[in-house]
Amino acid sequence: MTIIALDAMGGDHAPRAEVEGAILAARELGVRILLVGIEDVVRQELDRHRHRGLPIEVVNATEVITMTDSPSQAFRRKKESSLHVAARLVRDGKADALVTAGNTGAAMTVARFVLGTLPSVDRPALAAAFPNMKEKVSVILDVGANVDSKAAQIEQYAVMGEIYYRAIWGVKRPRVALLSIGEEEMKGNEVTREAFNRLKHLPLNFTGNVEGRDVFRGNVDVIVCDGFIGNIALKISEGVVEHLGGMLKKAIKSSLASQLGYALSRRAFGEFRKRTDYSEYGGAPLLGVRGITVIGHGRSNPNAVKNAIRVAAELCRARVNETIEQELSAAAAVPARG
Repeated sequence: MTIIALDAMGGDHAPRAEVEGAILAARELGVRILLVGIEDVVRQELDRHRHRGLPIEVVNATEVITMTDSPSQAFRRKKESSLHVAARLVRDGKADALVTAGNTGAAMTVARFVLGTLPSVDRPALAAAFPNMKEKVSVILDVGANVDSKAAQIEQYAVMGEIYYRAIWGVKRPRVALLSIGEEEMKGNEVTREAFNRLKHLPLNFTGNVEGRDVFRGNVDVIVCDGFIGNIALKISEGVVEHLGGMLKKAIKSSLASQLGYALSRRAFGEFRKRTDYSEYGGAPLLGVRGITVIGHGRSNPNAVKNAIRVAAELCRARVNETIEQELSAAAAVPARG
């Protein structure tokens, strides 16, 4: 049984959302959950639910990393936080994966330095799933683990993102693209042009450059870029979805002439909300660290927590880290590109 160390104190709604999400995951996914947090607080919340017989255990931690803590201070000064304790469980082989909806910067720092990176990985990358117009999912990475990235690191993101897509969505040859300011090979800055040259020599289904307008079209599966650009793309996308949702809701309430039309529009709006609901995608894996790590949205509800656990379990079962190490080692053995 896959064992997930869940930071029970991390999200905006902790520990309620984490406990409820853990119960859902234990019932539906066949995983064992280690709920890591202030023991009395976590047990009090757990006792509000029917959980007898479920593979859930509480592991005590004496500190909590807040959303306002700086990543460096959280890493150095709160060694007994729920996030640290959960990471050590993975490092020591007592859990297979770490899931948290807490402070993203702290989660990345703790994962990187407590768990360490895979031998062939220069820098880990955060991968985010986006719904696209083809009613499927596209993945963008890096979306914020690294502010500045070199071409060789973007090359690694492509390999890791392609493996992630294969593992979670079952596509044998995902289409990989590079985010740039134009489709032509010579477009972009120096890093992007060098990255293009590296990517076209990899044994990937590399389709070339895509522009920002292509992110949601669904013509590619994996889109790679540096973390600065990726994080901006992520935040703009979240804002656009919220804005469109608000506009649709307002239009439905204000312009419908009949009750039937209202009902039909409400149904269509419900489908839109479901397609763009972040909780359905769970969280973003931090690819390239030694232990599987999934970082959820700070606003994660129980469904989002459950799905973050699902993603972590699927990555464990697919042995994603072993595949990343094998394929990056193979890529490093390719002769220098001209």
